[in-house]
Amino acid sequence: MGAVVGTLTMQTKQRRLSRDKADDDLEMTMVCHRPEGLDQLEAQTNFSKRELQVLYRGFKNECPSGIVNEETFKQIYSQFFPHGDASTYAHFLFNAFDSAHTGSIKFEDFVTALSILLRGSITEKLQWTFNLYDINRDGYINKEEMTDIVRAIYDMMGKYTYPVLKTDAPKQHVDAFFQG
Repeated sequence: MGAVVGTLTMQTKQRRLSRDKADDDLEMTMVCHRPEGLDQLEAQTNFSKRELQVLYRGFKNECPSGIVNEETFKQIYSQFFPHGDASTYAHFLFNAFDSAHTGSIKFEDFVTALSILLRGSITEKLQWTFNLYDINRDGYINKEEMTDIVRAIYDMMGKYTYPVLKTDAPKQHVDAFFQG
């Protein structure tokens, strides 16, 4: 009986391995079927074709449809901040990634923003961050927007920060910033 179970387990593992290999081949085929897209993204970003393939695989793994809505984005992002509430900051971040304001993030949106954040020039990073903080998109960052962002960051970090922060710390920091 044990030999039969062992054989079934081995056959199942082999089938799973071959299915995973088939999925890998299909995934690479899907990427390879879009060479113009990859070439264009390589030209528009600071990533190599291989890096784009790896990023695409990760993106498709988290979002098989190839599109991320805000709720899914919040769920994924909150995993990085288990001690806090990342939902508000994730909302702001989602809006910055969704540069076309479609209510969803495609791989192209994701990789373009990631390229700026990781490998962009100082000017590109500042412009992207400005767009993140300019919540109402009026071309200015006012005190209320700054307070909303800073409060969202504090909420995201959670109550286990050291030193322990007072509840009015975000407002105090923004007030000090705008006094200058």
